[in-house]
Amino acid sequence: MAKISASVYTSHVPAIGAAIDLKKTGEAYWQPLFAGYEYSKEWMKENTPDVIFLVYNDHATAFSLDMIPTFAIGTAAEFIPADEGYGPRPVPKVIGHPELASHIAQSVIQDDFDLTIVNKMEVDHGLTVPLSLMFGEPEAWPCKVIPFAVNVVQYPVPSGRRCFQLGQAIRKAVACFDDDIKVQIWGTGGMSHQLQGARAGLLNREWDNAFLDRLIADPAGLSEVPHIEYVREAGSEGIELVMWLIARGAMSDIQGGPAPTVKHRFYHIPASNTAVGHLILENN
Repeated sequence: MAKISASVYTSHVPAIGAAIDLKKTGEAYWQPLFAGYEYSKEWMKENTPDVIFLVYNDHATAFSLDMIPTFAIGTAAEFIPADEGYGPRPVPKVIGHPELASHIAQSVIQDDFDLTIVNKMEVDHGLTVPLSLMFGEPEAWPCKVIPFAVNVVQYPVPSGRRCFQLGQAIRKAVACFDDDIKVQIWGTGGMSHQLQGARAGLLNREWDNAFLDRLIADPAGLSEVPHIEYVREAGSEGIELVMWLIARGAMSDIQGGPAPTVKHRFYHIPASNTAVGHLILENN
């Protein structure tokens, strides 16, 4: 049977992708951030999964105000990097896993979560930047990826509780997939940042690190945090952090297993007026 071996959490700031693509990672501004992912890249070499279930939010690329799915799973065989206004990122195309994606859709929908099934879409920096941070600049991504887009842009957005419960349903779905494969689930986006209005540039180091503490030790309690606290404490775009609860809900301790091992934790501010958080948890 398939098994979720680990979860990975990281911000997906678009400027990080630009820094990688323009060979600026060694510059004084960027070097401290990329140093925080050196361990992660080495860990990934030793723990490369067969499939990554990657939770992210689309930035008006695959979807627009014409159609706003709350949860959308990519079931295609491949996904092309999107042109977000300055040309597609020079990264490999993403190879999907239609069989596992379709199985998860079937199982999760039967567990009463309404997913939108997407058979064709382009993927933007929300998905490709985390891959670049963890894998560097390969000619091809070393594993298959199932994109899972969550609407955290246009209200109403899903609650932390709903995301946490969805993660549990995804874990159940993966566990009953017949192939003996190793799966990782990634939660991306955040941390504190606000891109517009009087509070543009807001960063909240204390709140962000408290979020990381609770994500590790008290995810169920963290899932009860209301939207207004995310917005008040972490800025209008801080709501992206509910996507991390999907990944955390899929870990084995949520179903009574042992607590996961914290393999790496990193925090850095700022990266293009955004707080960057990163965490790797291994199932035991």
